[in-house]
Amino acid sequence: MAAIAAIGVLETAYLTIAKFTTGSVICPTSGCDKVLNSPYATAFGVVPLSLLGCLAYLSIAILAFAPKFVNPETNKGLYSQLENKTWQGLFIITAAMVIFSSYLIYLMAFEIQELCIYCVSSAVFSLLLFVIVVLGHEWEDIGQLMFTGLLVTMVSSIAALGLYNSIKAPVTISTPGIVPPLVTTTSGTAEIALARYLAEIGAKEYGAYWCPHCHDQKMLFGREATKLINYFECDPKGQNSRAEICQATAANLQGFPTWEIKGQFYSGTKSLEKLAELSGYTGPQNFMK
Repeated sequence: MAAIAAIGVLETAYLTIAKFTTGSVICPTSGCDKVLNSPYATAFGVVPLSLLGCLAYLSIAILAFAPKFVNPETNKGLYSQLENKTWQGLFIITAAMVIFSSYLIYLMAFEIQELCIYCVSSAVFSLLLFVIVVLGHEWEDIGQLMFTGLLVTMVSSIAALGLYNSIKAPVTISTPGIVPPLVTTTSGTAEIALARYLAEIGAKEYGAYWCPHCHDQKMLFGREATKLINYFECDPKGQNSRAEICQATAANLQGFPTWEIKGQFYSGTKSLEKLAELSGYTGPQNFMK
């Protein structure tokens, strides 16, 4: 159990660090980034679920190791008491993880509709740990164990549904689609002039609400200039989605963001100087970023 939990700690720690830094992870598909940057990947929009998972795996590792620090020959009573308590704790934590993982798999399959290998592997780890806990210990009172499991199931289910409603409510009630992260930087005169010029020549930016690099591009322009860009939201669930237009030119979209400038397509986040060069912009270039 400690070995599996250690792998879980490493995995969820990596996801948490990526969430707070680049917003992108190494993955064979774009599904990982889409899932991990979706509103469902944080608790109440603040705490990454990967951080909560990391704490859960760390707790399992500690509980699994705890009895090993007591010598059963010299402290038999303490060892027996500690072992019983840690097994009970392991049962509660792993049962809650299985319930919550099942809820997250449901969201991934039916709400986000993308596959994240990290999420699937974490769900497998949770199930495997739970099976080991149930089968790896001689439980004296099976009835009490089943009652505890029922309570954990009820509490975990209520917590999961509460979290789901807190995330979905603003999306379905107050906004026409999932809102991308806010642009917090301020635009300078040069940024606004470049954005206005790009709009005038018909330049387009294709992106998605869950794409961290798209957000980086917007941050380079700043809040005011970003509003002038002819931006195409390519995810059907994104705010003001124009997925049909993106689909029509999908062969030219190798990744997000992708710029279309004078009939040519350029993939990836571009510096404002590079965009000025590609578009033939000759105005002020004393960009703030």
